[in-house]
Amino acid sequence: MKPISPFWLVLALWGAGLGAAAQFGKISIIFAQAGAIYPLAGPLALGLLVSIVGFPGLIFGTTAGLMVRGLGWRRVLVVALSLGAAVSAVQALFPPMPVMLALRVLEGFSHLAVVVAAPVLIAQVAPVARQGLAMTLWSTFFAVTYTLLAVLAPPLVNAAGPGALLLAHALWMAGFALLLARMLPRDAPATWPRLSLPALARDHRAIYASPRVAAPAMGFVCYTMTYVALLTLLPPLSGPVLQGLLATLLPLVSIAVSLLLGVWLLGRIGAVGTVVLGFVAALIGAAGLALGWGSLVPQLAASLWIGGALGLVQGASFAAIPALNPGPGERAQAAGAIAQLGNLGTTLGTPLLGALIADQGALAVPVFVSLFAVLGIALHLLQAARRQ
Repeated sequence: MKPISPFWLVLALWGAGLGAAAQFGKISIIFAQAGAIYPLAGPLALGLLVSIVGFPGLIFGTTAGLMVRGLGWRRVLVVALSLGAAVSAVQALFPPMPVMLALRVLEGFSHLAVVVAAPVLIAQVAPVARQGLAMTLWSTFFAVTYTLLAVLAPPLVNAAGPGALLLAHALWMAGFALLLARMLPRDAPATWPRLSLPALARDHRAIYASPRVAAPAMGFVCYTMTYVALLTLLPPLSGPVLQGLLATLLPLVSIAVSLLLGVWLLGRIGAVGTVVLGFVAALIGAAGLALGWGSLVPQLAASLWIGGALGLVQGASFAAIPALNPGPGERAQAAGAIAQLGNLGTTLGTPLLGALIADQGALAVPVFVSLFAVLGIALHLLQAARRQ
């Protein structure tokens, strides 16, 4: 086989990540149709239909990081993408709700394997000089996927029904399983790590006690807690004029700032410095949002400023994995911790902010952003001091 250019391999791994992000986004896009398909399902079951994909990552995130290296990067990715394709194809039949929820949990294991293995492989294959750019590109996989789904999915669903979207997703996952099976070198024979509860407890303690392995995840959870909640709740809270603008521009601004300013900053102040700067900028944006709420242009500008600031955190958090951890084993552990704490943030952030808004009104948003920005800064400064 001819050697594969790192550029094409990074793009292929990022494409697999887009498929993993769509495991969340595809149900979000057809949420209204899902309510009609399952008329007896209550709000809790329909909400779980979206979020339950994250539960395996929430529970087994660091365990996946410990296992992936022993099982083999190529083997894990190809099996995970193939599983995702098969599950999505069955989901297109819209089986009874209990079966559908079980399929979504199974899909969560596919998602977890991809988001743990792919960024570690990207960090390994990207040239050192382009590692920050490659990891920042990976970090955009959720925002890019949601933007593409918002544009491409509605016409497909309107023309052929919601099942067509799930079949299209199955084809995407199967295509990247075949592509990466061809592009990635063969793994060594698999070795199963011992998974006794005492051993897992020791491994978890070691991961979260390490100021290098745990640091990327500790900043990332403050990002996911804030960013996903803002994408969900800020546009409808901002009124009819701003709602459409924010829903479209917030993810685009985050992507642009991450890939342009974020990559430039990585080469000058490093990954951790960029994360801290992003949280400081989010604090400034939160103050602007509090002062400008109710005024069209200041509110829009402050909201987009926060989106851009969190885009810096997004990319630099993934870039911090190879920056702080030189070996593939530590990188796999750090990616597993990011998956675990990232799922914690995506699971808890939106209901927590929703409860605060219901109790305190719209100005709970800048307070919420400020609290997690301060926490993110404090956690990174603490870990940096421990690394000294």
